[in-house]
Amino acid sequence: QVQLVESGGGLVQAGGSLRLSCVASERTFNDYAMGWFRQAPGKEREFVAAASSWPGGSKIYADSVKGRFTISRDNTENTVYLQMNSLKPEDTAVYYCAAVVSTRRIRTAGEYDYWGQGTQVTVSS
Repeated sequence: QVQLVESGGGLVQAGGSLRLSCVASERTFNDYAMGWFRQAPGKEREFVAAASSWPGGSKIYADSVKGRFTISRDNTENTVYLQMNSLKPEDTAVYYCAAVVSTRRIRTAGEYDYWGQGTQVTVSS
């Protein structure tokens, strides 16, 4: 059982930045691909970014965040990060990190085995 704990959310003005962190309890953290998802009120959970299991591996992003958000991971610290720059009000949501051992559909929330509790990000205009 992998436990994931997110932190770093908060209130920021449009154009500002935040960095989210997600710490995993699992010592075999580097066996897992990691993803970030978000869910705004009244909307479905949507894919934000994902990183393969090794630090130099592939990273993919939703079109809506490409060029503004950066996912990274530190396997020595069992932590995945989401650096969010040039934030917009439409980025307001609860952000979740998630872990999966292996999937070919890394953008699909249902593929992930473990989820954190979420952290609120609010961007004011």
